[in-house]
Amino acid sequence: MDALQRIAALVEDAEVLLELADEAHDGTVAKESGEKIKEARDAIRKAEIRRMLSGEHDGSNAIVSIHPGAGGTEAQDWADILLRMYMRWAEQRGYKTEVLDFQPGEEAGIKSVTFTVSGEYAYGYLKAEGGVHRLVRISPYDANKRRHTSFASVFVYPEIEEDVEVDMNEADLKVDTFRASGAGGQHVNKTDSAVRITHMPTGIVVQCQNERSQHKNRAVAMKLLRARLYELKLKEKEEKMQEFTKEKRDIAWGNQIRSYVMQPYRLIKDHRTGFETGNIDPVLDGSLDPFIESFLQMRSGAASK
Repeated sequence: MDALQRIAALVEDAEVLLELADEAHDGTVAKESGEKIKEARDAIRKAEIRRMLSGEHDGSNAIVSIHPGAGGTEAQDWADILLRMYMRWAEQRGYKTEVLDFQPGEEAGIKSVTFTVSGEYAYGYLKAEGGVHRLVRISPYDANKRRHTSFASVFVYPEIEEDVEVDMNEADLKVDTFRASGAGGQHVNKTDSAVRITHMPTGIVVQCQNERSQHKNRAVAMKLLRARLYELKLKEKEEKMQEFTKEKRDIAWGNQIRSYVMQPYRLIKDHRTGFETGNIDPVLDGSLDPFIESFLQMRSGAASK
């Protein structure tokens, strides 16, 4: 049963239950009718969102990279908070995640992380998250309990299939191997298994150190490079296309797409859509759908004009 048929069936069931409730003066049946109407509204909303996910690669898996801005440990901790937020969002949707490259901070947080999110329309949803995210809070790393502003950038790319044509000459690649870093124990390899690939013509650099095998790390790094080069190819072909990533901007004031304020008040606001909420804990725990959906609705409205 497709979405329209399911919606029609739910509305019909609600009408029948409402008639029965009216004839029998039965409040329980009336309540069942209301539940069917709510199901129908939810189904309509989901169908509308799916209609907005009509881009060429919206149905693809996503590759996500998070990088902290200036600010040392506080910014690195903020990047780690964002990583957890996206991991929880993916978990709630039943998506599979895999960390491809992880650079821990010296004291806490992360210097950078790249991971994949695999599932239906993963890229279509997560493209809403590409940009600079700003945090305002009293830093737990400041002995004087001062309020700090931190930034982190999120880049989102579609995972490109092997049969998609990408101009990539082996002679243009500089491949370096190095020992994987980590917090210790099982995360540290004793061989140079990590791989960093530089695409000399464009200066794009990708790396992977998650796998123990150098061969596997190279394969994953090549997949990342394909996605980056494909994104660049499309951007050069048509500058107005912004589906894959926003223009690279400074990770600082004035460029944020969303602000997360914990002190002196509590508010998360998306500066592109105006959508905001004061209930910040569920959002940081992965409840991102209202922000993602408001972004998709804004983009859909702009495209129809």
